[in-house]
Amino acid sequence: MKVILQKELQNKGGEGDIIDVPRGFANHLMIEGIAIEATKGNLKQLEQRRKNIAKREEVRIANAEELKAKLESTELTIKAKVGDEGILFGSVTAQMIVDALAEAGIEIDRRRIEVGQAIKVVGEHTVGVSLYRDIKAAVKVNVVDEEGNAVAAEAEAAAEEAVEAAEEAAEEAAEAVEEAAEAVEEAAEAEEAAE
Repeated sequence: MKVILQKELQNKGGEGDIIDVPRGFANHLMIEGIAIEATKGNLKQLEQRRKNIAKREEVRIANAEELKAKLESTELTIKAKVGDEGILFGSVTAQMIVDALAEAGIEIDRRRIEVGQAIKVVGEHTVGVSLYRDIKAAVKVNVVDEEGNAVAAEAEAAAEEAVEAAEEAAEEAAEAVEEAAEAVEEAAEAEEAAE
């Protein structure tokens, strides 16, 4: 069934677009006020409204581009409970990202957040935000533990490895010193025996 969209429908089209959808979905769209049936009368009205729709479309695209620039210059920090090795208890959700954006003064509908794979480790991640039609922004999300340490578990693991490496190096150095001392004693004994 052909319908005329009255509003943007994600992944289908924007205001004034004529799309073909199954009858049940068309009924849902009409009940929600997102679309109207594509009758001859409605198509004539659509042609008369095309200039106004084009102006509104330009404004929406400009607003989306402006919001995209603002989002891409924003870096979010989300605090979460972190277990061993920097792995989160749970994951970072779209709602958590929306809340962090709201704190930064940017209002976004959570359904526009495209997390992709679940964020389950501390560190820096990139999250997509679908703004309008094919305009998308990439937001940097820095996940830290609740104390605000970015990569506490990774840093601890690296520090432990460094300590172990230093201890091994100290042991090797001590063994080398002992071997050198033994070599000096043997050389001294050899000199005494030669005299």
